[in-house]
This record gives sequence, structure tokens and C-alpha cells, in this order.
Amino acid sequence: MPESERSSSTPPLLRLWQYAGAFRPKIVRASVFSILNKTFDLAPPFLIGVAVDSVVAGDGSFLGRTFGWDAMGQLWALALATFVVWALESVTEYVFQVQWRELAQALEHDVRSEAYDHVQRLDMGLFESRTTGGLMSVLNDDVNQLERFLDVGANEVLQLVTTVVLLGAFFFVAAPGVAWLAFLPIPLIVWGSLRFQVLMAPRYTAVRNEVEAINQDLANNLSGIAVIKSFTAEDRAAARIEAASRRYLAANQRAIRLSSAFVPLIRMAIVLGFMATLVWGGSMALAGTISVGIYSTLVFMTQRLLWPLTRLGQTFDLYQRAMASTRRIFALLDTEPEMHDGTTSLALAAQAGSAPQGEVRLQGVTYAYPGGAPVLRGLDLTFPAGATTGIVGATGAGKSTLVKLLLRFHDPDTGSVTIDGVDVREVKREELRRAIGLVSQDVYLFHGTVRDNLLVGRPEANDAELRAAAEAAEAWSFIEAMPEGLDTIVGERGQKLSGGQRQRLSIARAILKDPPILVLDEATSAVDNETEAAIQRSLAAITRDRTTIVIAHRLSTIVHADAIHVLEHGRLVESGRHEDLLARDGLYAGLWGVQTGIARAMSGR
Repeated sequence: MPESERSSSTPPLLRLWQYAGAFRPKIVRASVFSILNKTFDLAPPFLIGVAVDSVVAGDGSFLGRTFGWDAMGQLWALALATFVVWALESVTEYVFQVQWRELAQALEHDVRSEAYDHVQRLDMGLFESRTTGGLMSVLNDDVNQLERFLDVGANEVLQLVTTVVLLGAFFFVAAPGVAWLAFLPIPLIVWGSLRFQVLMAPRYTAVRNEVEAINQDLANNLSGIAVIKSFTAEDRAAARIEAASRRYLAANQRAIRLSSAFVPLIRMAIVLGFMATLVWGGSMALAGTISVGIYSTLVFMTQRLLWPLTRLGQTFDLYQRAMASTRRIFALLDTEPEMHDGTTSLALAAQAGSAPQGEVRLQGVTYAYPGGAPVLRGLDLTFPAGATTGIVGATGAGKSTLVKLLLRFHDPDTGSVTIDGVDVREVKREELRRAIGLVSQDVYLFHGTVRDNLLVGRPEANDAELRAAAEAAEAWSFIEAMPEGLDTIVGERGQKLSGGQRQRLSIARAILKDPPILVLDEATSAVDNETEAAIQRSLAAITRDRTTIVIAHRLSTIVHADAIHVLEHGRLVESGRHEDLLARDGLYAGLWGVQTGIARAMSGR
């Protein structure tokens, strides 16, 4: 059975038990102490009944007949037994709470960690089709909901079952004629609880879906806060959050109205059982069929038996919320990559003096994003090992898609992408991506220090290597001027830095990785002309004997490239060196003229 089918067909509680293999001993220990605690909790009413019997019957009571104690001796014995029972109840309560809470926290940690690790290893298509807020909802809110159930709900279920079993045994041994009356409401209560569970399930699923929607809107708004402020769109953004929150409120209200009706209805069923025990048991005590002590215990125990059933609503409330979350968690864990990892190693060297390696070749590559028109159409390209090759073209020509195929974020629909003749689909993805250094136009810096961001691709690098990489990217001067140098916090997405500083750190990060293949996707788009010139001087040394692919909007960044490929609508339309392409007076020459002003000068003559 496929994983996705197993996720939908297997009850979530069973899936959770199967998942929690390493935690089962702790689950058993916590369960044992929950049962023991409830056992000791039920003992005081029984001791009260025995005490009543001792006071009423004196030496003829059960304790008097069994041990030969007088009435005061029996009361002292019962007082001591009460102390022991209460002490044991306190100890077992402490232990089961610690056990359940530690279990809930540990399992929450494992589920969240595994779910995140699983998600980040899925295809890029998942992140393009699902929202960040939706994934955050599963990884955070749903995991927390599971933790709350394990912290409280599991113990409630166990103690309720223990109450029914122990008191049922006592009733049928002590007064079978009354027992059936006390238990009469239980089938109705259980049926009502199961019916309640069925009705509540879709309502809590709706609640979880609305939580996901809120997280999505919050993530979007907070990530785009600069845009919101610049367009004075605060009111519209707040209204969007208010609308999502109102939908969540409405979904919760629908669930609350149904769950709140459960306890009043169950209470009416409980009172019938209590009345039956009170009247029928009292008549038996008056007739001398049962002792006054047994009758007292039955009255106490009937309440202890039936009253906890009013908490079934709250328990099922926790259970349903947790199971709705569990389904979503395991649905995410059951999501399998469509792109399978390769098995071939890719050992490329980027050391000075070694023979250049890393020839990249696209052969007959066609690719279309799901539901869209082809972005690349039968593309044939070669990027020679150790050479610098430029890629230019208008927006939508397929330049960035080419990089995604090289990094195996996607696989081509037809054709192949190879490195030194090896299809990237056959290469281990970890080795493939380790061999490629990417500097993207969309620079992403993590919240942390400058050092943390530079070490992303090579965590073992020392400070001397960090400085060398930063100097090569023309970044060391501003890093050195920062209050804490390499240990300065850059803020979320590097917000404390300028665009040029973020771009130079991104370049330094790729340089530090020292990959045999370097991809520069609009790498100098966010820097000024002076900084661009300095970076170009550094890149000239860095790219020597290294396969370098430069995707450029600024054509000035690739004038010295060994070859330039011009793409249009996913097809190769021109190739050559800068001077050759200008001489052809084609698409490249037109772009060059627009950027340099030559076209305007000529049109003005």
C-alpha cells in the first residue's frame, strides 16, 4: 500500500503508536502510574464505607469479625490506611505527571525535528505549491496540539477506563442487584460520546485549516512588511488578518457550540443512575439485604463512577484536535519526493593547478512548470570545464530555470543535464549541490551573525579562511567596521545590512565553499558600479580554472566571458564572444545598445 493511502486508512492513534516505538517503555510507565493513581484515588470512598460499617456495627463489622478489633481500633486502623492511601496517591500523581509531560515534550521534539528534516529534503515543487504559513502550521501548531493531548488527554482516558473497570468490579461483587442500575446510563453515555466524536471531527479539521490560513497570511504580511509600509497598505493588511481571524473564530465557535452541549446532556443521563442507586440501594439497606456501610459506599461510588464521564466531552475535545493534527503531520511525513536521489559520486576538484573539471552540458532540454507552458524548449548548451560562460536574455527566457535544473531542484521533462558526461539525475544530490556554488539575485541571509551566514556551505572553515573569502568578495572592509565584526547580528534576511552588503556576503559565502562549478545569477545586481568593478576584479581571479556560469542582466559583467549564450523564449538564438555578438548586430547587440545608450545616440542622429 502506498504511503499516502496508508496515512488516510490507518487510524491516527494507531499511526502515532507505531511511530512512537522508542517511547513505548515510557508510555507504559506513565500508563501504569496513571492507573495506580486512580486506584488509590478510589480507595477513600471505600474506606468511608468501612468506617460507617465500623461505627454502626461495632465489633460485628467486617473489620471486627476479621481481626477482632473494637470500634476505636478499627477507626485508628482506617485512619492509618487513609494516610497511606493519600500518600501513595500523591506520589503516583507526581510520577505520572512527570512521565506524561516528559513524554509529551520528547515526542513533540522528535516529531517536529523529523517533520522539518523530512520537509527540507522534499522536492522544490512542494515549496512552490504550498505556502510557508501552511507548512509552519503543521510543523508548529499541529505538533503543539499533539503535545497538549499527551500532556493531559492520555491520562484522562486511562483514568476514566480504570474508574469504570474497578468500580464495576466492586459493584457486581458487593451489590449485584444495584450494579446494573448504576451502569444503566453508561451505554447511553458511550454512544453519545462516540456520536459526538463523529460530529466533532470535521469541525476540528476546519479549525486546523483556518489556523493554517492565518499562519499563511501572517507570514506573508510580516515578510512583506516593507512593501506594506511603502504603499501605506497597513489598513488593508490588518483587514486581511482580521478576516482570516474571524473565519478561525467562526470555525471554533461551531466546534464550541457542539462540544459545550455534551456535558449538560450527559449530566442528565448520570442523574438517572444516581437516583436509581439512591432509591434502590436504600430500599435494600432498609430491608437488611446490604449493610449501611455498603450502601454508603455505593452512593459515593456511583458519583465517582458516573461523574468523570462528564469530562468525556473535554477529553474527546482534546483527542479530536490532536487526531486532526496527527493526520496532517503524518500526511506531511508520508509525502515522498517525486525525484529520487542518485547513487553516483561526483568527485570534482577545484584546486589550483589541477586539470579543469566540471563541464556542464544540456542536451535537448525541455521543461515546463506544472500547469504552465514550456520555459525551455529543446535547449542544447555546453559550459566548458574551467571556462566562464555568460547567459543573457529577457525576463522569462529561462535563465533561472536552467540553474534550477542544474541544481536538480527540478528534472527536465525531456533531455538531460550532465556534468562531465554524468547525468545529474544519477548523482547523489548532496554531492551535486556541494560541487556547485550559487550566488542568487535574491540574496537570503539567515538571522544570526555574519560568521553563521558565511559558514553555511563550509562549517569547518577557520577565521583566516573567512577573512580571505570576505576580502575576495570586497566584503571584509565593512565586516571589520561592524561593532562585533564577524559576530555581528545581521537581522532576519539581513535587514541590518544594505543591499550591496548582503550581496557581497552572498558572494563571500560561495567563495568560501570553493566549489568547482560557480553559478552567478545576477550576482552584482544589488551593488553600485564601483563595488561591481571591485567584485569583477576579484571574480576574475576566483573563476580561473573553474567552471563559471554567469546569468547577467547587466551585460557589462560578462564582456570578458569566454562565451556568451543568448536565450529567447527558452531557445538558444545566439552564441559567441562579446565582440562577435556585437558584430552580428542581433538580439545581444540590441540589448547592449539599450544598456549603454548607443541605441539612443544613433536614433538621435
